[in-house]
Amino acid sequence: MKLSRAFCAVFAVTAMLLSGCVSGEGGDRGSDGDSAVAGRELDIDFATYNPLSLIIKKQGWLEAQGLKVNWVQSAGSNKANEALRAGAIDIGSTAGSAALLARSNGSPIQVIAVYSQPEWAALVAPKGSPITSVGQLRGKNVAATKGTDPYFFLLQALEANGLTAQDVTVQNLQHADGWAALQNGSVDAWAGLDPIMAGAEQTGATLFYRNVDFNSFGVLNAREDFLQAEPDVAQLVVDAYAAAADWAAENPEQTAEILAETAGIDTPVAERVIGERSNLDVDQTPGPAQLAVLEKIGPIFVELGDVPDQQQVDDALGSIVNDTFAKRADAARFTQNA
Repeated sequence: MKLSRAFCAVFAVTAMLLSGCVSGEGGDRGSDGDSAVAGRELDIDFATYNPLSLIIKKQGWLEAQGLKVNWVQSAGSNKANEALRAGAIDIGSTAGSAALLARSNGSPIQVIAVYSQPEWAALVAPKGSPITSVGQLRGKNVAATKGTDPYFFLLQALEANGLTAQDVTVQNLQHADGWAALQNGSVDAWAGLDPIMAGAEQTGATLFYRNVDFNSFGVLNAREDFLQAEPDVAQLVVDAYAAAADWAAENPEQTAEILAETAGIDTPVAERVIGERSNLDVDQTPGPAQLAVLEKIGPIFVELGDVPDQQQVDDALGSIVNDTFAKRADAARFTQNA
């Protein structure tokens, strides 16, 4: 038995992740499979903040290649990183900022693909709130999930408006819990994440501060030991992501429907997320564009004490990218399944 399966059993008890392991949905579709990976096992995440993962899971492309796939839902980048570090998943999706934080603190992961360049984070106030600017957050309670893009978005927003993290009280809540706290009045503002944030808008919540430049890319991470042991499986996953990006571009309405179904949100809300704030049509090869964003965020880790020193951040920046798989990505490998 793989460690990851055993961990999933513990998962259900400890609730390390919002959801446990679930079987792939396409394993019975019938395929000759890929002789290179047939019979292998893969533990991989899916997340509502990563629409491409939902497409791959829904279509059953990996299972059709002969893989036994254990799907694990990530409630946020922090949870995906926890699962990667614990060996519960081999490949997981996070914001680029979260990947850098994990790598800076010794997590042996590398970014192997980019899945989006989203505007998925903003600062949110409840319906009827007098808060309309960042400056009004001084002395207020703000919900944010530490170790994720919305949290780093909040920190950058505060700095850009003459405040610091010490000027607010950050309530460290998982994304869905942060939205719940905003609704019940436990916090004054929330560093939100789509698609939950788009659903909040529908109820009258306002996005009072937005800045697309403060959002880092959505990236696919893998453990280094997995990349060394199973490079052909890693390549298959990256190929599937390339195919999913093409499929999403050709089927935006169906992509929104898949997101709505998985996230439990209305289709118009999902359409807003996919059509206006996801940007799935992005170069999937990680490199200078992603590193340029991360170089701006890295010093924040040190300033807040999340990473002991800048050298660890610099070392992570120099080793976090592995573009080998994305450069060889072959979306046509899944054309017959699309």
